[in-house]
Amino acid sequence: QVQLVESGGGLVQAGGSLRLSCVASGRIFGVNGASWYRQAPGKQRELVAGIASGGSTNYADSVKGRFTISRDNAKNTVYLEMNSLKPEDTAVYYCNVRSAFWTKWGQGTQVTVSS
Repeated sequence: QVQLVESGGGLVQAGGSLRLSCVASGRIFGVNGASWYRQAPGKQRELVAGIASGGSTNYADSVKGRFTISRDNAKNTVYLEMNSLKPEDTAVYYCNVRSAFWTKWGQGTQVTVSS
């Protein structure tokens, strides 16, 4: 079974940067795309960024120009580079990877941005 492990979260001051990583292991095939979501306390999960198999990307308006999603297929890894972090970016960030047959979620990594 495919498993996703996120890392890179932590505590950072406003204006700082973090790089999240999502490493997939197991039987991986036919990946259509990967995404990063986040969920803050009391709020619904929201899409932060996505990357399709062809390399196209999309971002939530709230993070455009600050976050960058990328991938390294050889390493089965998806990244989220987060710059100019704001307190409102504080949330648990989840990696999602999908194919035509399956969708997997990571356990999440906490990102806390202090004022």
